[in-house]
Amino acid sequence: MANTRGENPERDQYFEKRAGTDEARYHVVPHDDKGWAVKEEGKDEPLLTTGDRKEAMDEAKRRAEEAGTMAIIHNEHGRIEDQINYQDNQ
Repeated sequence: MANTRGENPERDQYFEKRAGTDEARYHVVPHDDKGWAVKEEGKDEPLLTTGDRKEAMDEAKRRAEEAGTMAIIHNEHGRIEDQINYQDNQ
C-alpha cells in the first residue's frame, strides 16, 4: 500500500486528529510484498508486521476491543473488506 500522506490534506488532518486518541482505529493493511501490518490511525509506523493475515487481524481486533474502538480490515488491494465495532462494548 503506497504512502499517500500529503496527497490529500483533509484526509491527513482527519487521521492526525485521531492519532493517540480513543477514536484512533486499528487497520490491517497490506505491507511490503506479501506481508500485513497493523497500523493505528494517524501513525506512520506499523504496530505489527507479519506474513500471516490472521495474526494481523487478531492483533487489530484485540487492540480495538481493549481501546473500545474499531478494527478495520483491508484486502490485498487496500480496500476495506470488514469493520468490527467494539465501541459499544465498553
